[in-house]
Amino acid sequence: MTHSRRKFLAASAAAPLLPQGRVPASDRIRVGVIGAGGQGRGNMGVFQRFKEFEIAALCDVNQEQLARTLQRLESKPDTYADYRRLLERKDIEVVIIATPDHWHALQCVHACQAGKDVYVEKPLALTIHEGKRMVEAARAANRVVQVGTQQRSGRHFQRAVELIKEGKIGRVSFARCWTHENNYPAGIGNPSDADPPSTLDWDMWLGPAPKVAWNPNRSSTNFRWFWDYAGGKITDWGTHLIDIVHWALDVDVIGGPRAVSAHGGKLLLQDNRETPDTLEVVYEYANFFMTYSSRELNARPVENKNYGIEFFGTDGTLFLDRDGFEVNPETQRVEQGEYFFRSNYRSVRGGDQYQHNVNHVRNFLECLKSRERPVSDIEIGHRSTTAAHLGNIAYRRNERLRWDPVRQELLGASPEARALLSRPYRPPWKLP
Repeated sequence: MTHSRRKFLAASAAAPLLPQGRVPASDRIRVGVIGAGGQGRGNMGVFQRFKEFEIAALCDVNQEQLARTLQRLESKPDTYADYRRLLERKDIEVVIIATPDHWHALQCVHACQAGKDVYVEKPLALTIHEGKRMVEAARAANRVVQVGTQQRSGRHFQRAVELIKEGKIGRVSFARCWTHENNYPAGIGNPSDADPPSTLDWDMWLGPAPKVAWNPNRSSTNFRWFWDYAGGKITDWGTHLIDIVHWALDVDVIGGPRAVSAHGGKLLLQDNRETPDTLEVVYEYANFFMTYSSRELNARPVENKNYGIEFFGTDGTLFLDRDGFEVNPETQRVEQGEYFFRSNYRSVRGGDQYQHNVNHVRNFLECLKSRERPVSDIEIGHRSTTAAHLGNIAYRRNERLRWDPVRQELLGASPEARALLSRPYRPPWKLP
């Protein structure tokens, strides 16, 4: 979690949650929240802007987090330490899943099997195999599942994608995504292993992940930098950026990259993270190339931005981030229409980031009523997350991977690379 998203969630988590709207109970959709920390509070704050939703239950393995969230709620929902007890509630219709990545698959599959519709945070899953099982579970149970790639609901993201699809920058042969920061030298630090806090059920926090000693970095938001729970910057932030490239260049239909290669490493950060501090990934699609660049050691921006997406077309270049977009013509032969001025980019800067989240939940609400698939349907989220995971597999195995996006299989890869498509679950946990 970085950049603008960090600012939004920090504000959402710190502010009191909104009171519930005055709507008859029979007309309201009762919501259970699994993961009541900062991300869960941020999601609740958006859901509560809609009078149709009622937060009826919270679940978290950290009693301190539960207490903190309850203090900010005007209503007093029931609380649980085991998400399975929450899913047993027949009156709960919708579940928000805002737990660490390694829990998403089990909780989403179990929620679908229990007849709940789901709003699940990105990245969708910890492995590609888990993502496939989640899609299958949602389809088998006919559930509406919205993934938290909320940029698809941003108005200026939608307009920028329209311009690309309409050919306003010509034919796109290359797209690049980047996230650049400087956390040198300490990074997330090197806290020692210790006994877990008395308010935390560490065994339940780990769940299907391997049993290890508790470490402050593992159970905090820094879980993102440990392979047992997440995939580093490329799955945390890169998934958002890759998702927009897939959308704009019709990869939702094509299905994914054909080949992936990556280089990088944990080069200089002096902390206990496992994921790389430097990563460069090259994706080969059917008709374009894409790169993803992650730097934790140098924050020099690209296009004056430390994160973003850039599409390179035969007639122009489009830059896009959460503040707006900008189109620069390639030559004077390009028609100088209303969307070919830098001032258009600046005119949509600011004030729109939170609206992405509101629009995303609004789309989810509409689909709960219509039973149509949402803008970030689970299969769309799975495809975008798959690309991020393939980047990590290519990096961890130092292999150029060939990928069949239709069959969702590696072609000619080593057994070690194939093994990273899934992961063993610690008993007694088992993915249905």
